[in-house]
Amino acid sequence: MSQGNQTSLPTFLLLGFSDLGLLQGPLFWVVLLIYLVTLLGNSLIILLTRASPALRSPMYFFLCHLSVVELLYTTDIAPRTLVDLASQGPRTISFWGCATQMYVFIVLGIAECCLLTAMAYDRYAAICRPLHYATLMSQRACVAMVGTSWLMGLVTATTHSSLIFTLPFPRHPIIPHFLCDILPVLRLASAGKHRSEISVMTATVVFIMVPFSLIVTSYARILRAILAMASTHSRRKVFSTCSSHLLVVSLFFGSASITYIRPRAGSSATTDRVLSLFYTVVTPMLNPVIYTLRNKEVAAALRQVVMRPTPSP
Repeated sequence: MSQGNQTSLPTFLLLGFSDLGLLQGPLFWVVLLIYLVTLLGNSLIILLTRASPALRSPMYFFLCHLSVVELLYTTDIAPRTLVDLASQGPRTISFWGCATQMYVFIVLGIAECCLLTAMAYDRYAAICRPLHYATLMSQRACVAMVGTSWLMGLVTATTHSSLIFTLPFPRHPIIPHFLCDILPVLRLASAGKHRSEISVMTATVVFIMVPFSLIVTSYARILRAILAMASTHSRRKVFSTCSSHLLVVSLFFGSASITYIRPRAGSSATTDRVLSLFYTVVTPMLNPVIYTLRNKEVAAALRQVVMRPTPSP
């Protein structure tokens, strides 16, 4: 990590939202409120899926792990962002702090991609292959899918971080962002970045497009099964079981695709920050809201827990 006579690791300067001036104050309170709602909502989903016997199916097993990912995901970003928004001084982050934030960010991002894919496969198995559902989605199979999701995240994060943080950086690198995201950090490297950028971007596109393609394939077959149903009521019932997941998939993959796959010529620091703020802070808050409001089983379990009588002393 040296350049010339440089022997110490560089300290990164995060520009964050410093260009907003007085608007940083209101933004601080908005991000804080969103973060608190995210913690509450995802914690509630985890508790409900663990406590309610009605939520013991594979779909809610995956939803529980998705909420764990969302909690860790937003906690990796939001507290640091809040500190920077409240700070009047330089917003610096150490070399290892930046590397750790990016590593955790990638692990959780890839794990979420894989979990959303597993949830789509679960819906496919339940709707298109109901007679084989118990075998296809056995406890062993579900645990293997979750384990694979985390393993893929760890492998990808280790590969990306090794490629990026072994490149030489300037003595005082400035990141025009509020977090150590892949592209802003990679573009700071002073040598060898072209080959690494191609490698990283290729891997990123693969890990976004492959899960998304599998999800689209699953839902194409689900749609064909729905259209083959004679009863309109049955169609609506089946579609309602998929609507929450479809909405979450659209939010996650939509923002991720715009951020990482759009042409570099069409990007700007402001656009990157807004998109990153959406999928790192806002989306983790929306997921439990979507599943609570649009999923009758989760809503019923929530009402049951809230209205449960307190045992008399």
